[in-house]
Amino acid sequence: MSPFPPSNGLITPTMSSRTIALPGQPIGPTNTHNIGSGTHIAGSQLHASIAGPLTTTPSTTKPSKAATLSIARPTGTLLPEVGTVVLGKITRTNPRQASLNILALGSTGAHVLREPFPALIRQQDIRATEIDKVKVSESFRVGDVVRAQVISLGDERSYYLSTAKNELGVVMATSEWGNQMVPVSWREFWDEKMGVKELRKVAKPV
Repeated sequence: MSPFPPSNGLITPTMSSRTIALPGQPIGPTNTHNIGSGTHIAGSQLHASIAGPLTTTPSTTKPSKAATLSIARPTGTLLPEVGTVVLGKITRTNPRQASLNILALGSTGAHVLREPFPALIRQQDIRATEIDKVKVSESFRVGDVVRAQVISLGDERSYYLSTAKNELGVVMATSEWGNQMVPVSWREFWDEKMGVKELRKVAKPV
């Protein structure tokens, strides 16, 4: 049985009953939800504009049943440390490394950061095996949300991260046609609308 179960394309990091939204993530259809602070409309879906806990406020008017979805900016100061699992968003790639912004701490993104921290995933830190055959372009693309582990505080510019464990890698990806995709194997995401697959270093669900 595949470790990657069917999904509706809305991959939501959660901690207990609290849902953590990441920038660009679809959070609900517009026909059943109203737009709130920290969200925006793209097509028929509401999307997160910022990272933070997602709040659903039931409607107080009748006969409308639509609830309002909003995202609040987190408070307090948190810093990634060596060994910490983080969630980040890929900002650019080249043949040697992928650059990303760390947005939240914890495997489910339970602790959202007030400000993003820059980080790098080097080619040799993407996978644990066949390192010499790893291609950054077949592992990550700009806009991907990645679960990774801090392996070094790096320099004053960037943390160094690794995805060299099965549970680390891409957790949310958009196809080149702009559609939310679902994971179908350890190295592929599936665009259900276009019927095509794209290569990624896929994170095994936790």
